[in-house]
Amino acid sequence: MQENQQMNPVNFNEGTINIREEIEKYLYHWKWFLLSIVVAYIAVHTYLRYTPNQYAAATTILIGDKDNNELSAFKELGLVGNSNKSLENEIELLKSRSLFERVVKDLDLNLQFFKKGRVYDSEMFNQSAPIKINFLFENEKLYKLWATFSIITASETSFILVDGLQSKEYAYGEKISASFGDLTVTPLHIDRLKPGEEIIVKLTPVLTVANNYKNKVQIQVVNNSSVLKLSLNDRVKSKAQAILDYLVFQYNKDVVEDKNLISKNTNEFINERIDVINKDLAIVEAGAETYKTTHRLTDISSEAGIALQTKTALENKIIELNAQLKLVDYVEDYINSTEKEFIPVNLGLSEKSIDESTQKYNELVQERNRILKNSSSLNPVVINLEQQIVTFKENIKQNIGSLKSAINMSLSELKDQEFKMASKIAAVPKIEREFRDIERQQQIIEALYLYLLQKREENSISMAVTVPNAKIIDKAYGSDAPVAPNRRMYLMAALALGFIIPFAVLYILFLLDNKVHTRKDVESVVKAPILGDIPKSKSERKVVISDNDRDSTAESFRLLRTNVNFMLSGVKENAKTIFITSTLGGEGKTFIAINLASVLALTNKKVLLIGGDIRKPKIAAYLNIKSTKKGLSHFLMDQTLKVPDVIEQFKETNFDILESGIVAPNPSELLMNGRFEEVLNYGKQNYDYVIVDTAPINIVTDTLLFSQQADLFIYVIRANFLDKRLLDIPNKLYQEKRLPNMAILINDTDLERGYGYGYGYGYGYADEAKSKKWWSKLFSFLG
Repeated sequence: MQENQQMNPVNFNEGTINIREEIEKYLYHWKWFLLSIVVAYIAVHTYLRYTPNQYAAATTILIGDKDNNELSAFKELGLVGNSNKSLENEIELLKSRSLFERVVKDLDLNLQFFKKGRVYDSEMFNQSAPIKINFLFENEKLYKLWATFSIITASETSFILVDGLQSKEYAYGEKISASFGDLTVTPLHIDRLKPGEEIIVKLTPVLTVANNYKNKVQIQVVNNSSVLKLSLNDRVKSKAQAILDYLVFQYNKDVVEDKNLISKNTNEFINERIDVINKDLAIVEAGAETYKTTHRLTDISSEAGIALQTKTALENKIIELNAQLKLVDYVEDYINSTEKEFIPVNLGLSEKSIDESTQKYNELVQERNRILKNSSSLNPVVINLEQQIVTFKENIKQNIGSLKSAINMSLSELKDQEFKMASKIAAVPKIEREFRDIERQQQIIEALYLYLLQKREENSISMAVTVPNAKIIDKAYGSDAPVAPNRRMYLMAALALGFIIPFAVLYILFLLDNKVHTRKDVESVVKAPILGDIPKSKSERKVVISDNDRDSTAESFRLLRTNVNFMLSGVKENAKTIFITSTLGGEGKTFIAINLASVLALTNKKVLLIGGDIRKPKIAAYLNIKSTKKGLSHFLMDQTLKVPDVIEQFKETNFDILESGIVAPNPSELLMNGRFEEVLNYGKQNYDYVIVDTAPINIVTDTLLFSQQADLFIYVIRANFLDKRLLDIPNKLYQEKRLPNMAILINDTDLERGYGYGYGYGYGYADEAKSKKWWSKLFSFLG
């Protein structure tokens, strides 16, 4: 047994050995890993081959550029707004569904064209499609329609329309009555239409398409600045570029319209007042002309010139204040009576705070209207803006009222002063004074008329120089290389799945596996000494040992012979009795008994093999020989038979055999009648080794009946066969010493697995190294 113990592996670090064993368990099934990886690669390659590519397009814009030098002059005049825009609000406006709906409608994105393919259909941008379809029904129906139909080119002048299960040939330009409505088809690029080529046309509701692209368009802030990057992935690169460009265009268009809304309302107010003042001015001038004609007046009397200088100055001030008062009245009437939200600005009121409050009020109204486009009146931001609008409007009314009171007070004082001066020029003729009144009214109205004309021109300039909110830095551009599907990622995933799937399956199998596989499994439970391992035999022969055999199985039996002799070294008798048993049938104890007998006989020893399992005879059938004598069961039953009468020599073997004989009805009682001891005694007297192939321990008790007759009990455990839970049986037998000189022999081990305590057998260490697997050599090198 010392030699056997020397074959045990050196105590390396246990953690390293465990890792190596686990890896080698999986490396043994490397073919499954390779097959799984190849299958996964083929599957992913096929998927990528027939999956449409996705192309990326992107554009960058600058929101609210305040440093536009071209408009600096207008900013100094107060004609261009300079309010800060919330970047988050602009992003939400760019992502609004209403904006995307307009983009879809204007670009006809609800209409898609696909070129029919063998596996998948390739999409064409509708602006580059070889045909054009005109739908002869209202847009409201078109924008909500789900429909799919095909157009198959028949010739240069005709095509076949496939609508559901119906198909019919039509001429290009002919009116067609389809299931969903009337339409016409006209060719745009006839040279690109090949006979038999099929184009699939798909109609999708605008709202569905808008929501789809709303979710697909990504907007990112670049480096915490006011620059936004808009990106979109689509199957058609030109389509993605067109969508992004038009999205920015439509956004700028809406911004410009919102900015011009205040100027439009101001312009309407000025035009209305100019029309009214023009009529008043015409009436006053006509009255002056009539008065002069009636009184034959040509010039003011020079006599009152000096006296009137002071009065004239007062009149000028009164005229100015009256003009201010009339303008204040116009603004007050506009605020109180008009239904329009915006208030005219920059009308020239003497109180600058009113213009500033009006400007702020208009900006709040504009901001509220912009947010209401994509929100509701219950939005907290809208409610807050409404409150600010009401507050500013009330402040404007109060300021106008205060200004009006101040003007009236000043006007009253000036009129008192004018009255005092009038007393000094009482001598001025009544006609001259009356004409002065008429002339004064004419000057007031004329000054106001000229002032409004000037403001109208300024407002027109402000509308003309309104700039978009988004400055395009880079127009939409896209790479020719597809961004999806990511082939590298899919191939890496295929490699990972190809590795993980067999690993998971093997892991589950290993987890559920309760079979004995290696010597280590046996040693962890059974404390009996282990004689060795018998590897799986690749030969179909039952006797695998001979003088010329040098394979691993033959060498393992030679090693077994050495270990058996070591175990029997304490036996004083010349003849040695070896019993061979197992837990269950089918563990190879008959194979072990036959080949052990053969290897012992090679040393010129006389060996007797006894078939001790009289319930299930195997030896003769196993060796494919026909016995001419009776067997052990006959000897046990027939008292007249002698032991030599049942022992037979065969030319096929180099040892003698005592076959089991017929299956007896009472084998246990026969083994207990004392005749079996005679067989053993005869064997000990006439042979060097007596090997008994007994019945399995866990099935019958026959083996235990005569177990004390053995000098050595070889307990066979078959690898990859016996349940680990049954290892308690040999362990208990060993601990209770019910089987004398018991030792374990592991049968049918698989040395090619490369894990456990397996060792190769051959001519020597050189042959052993050659038989190692590549991963074993690798671990040996690394170790």
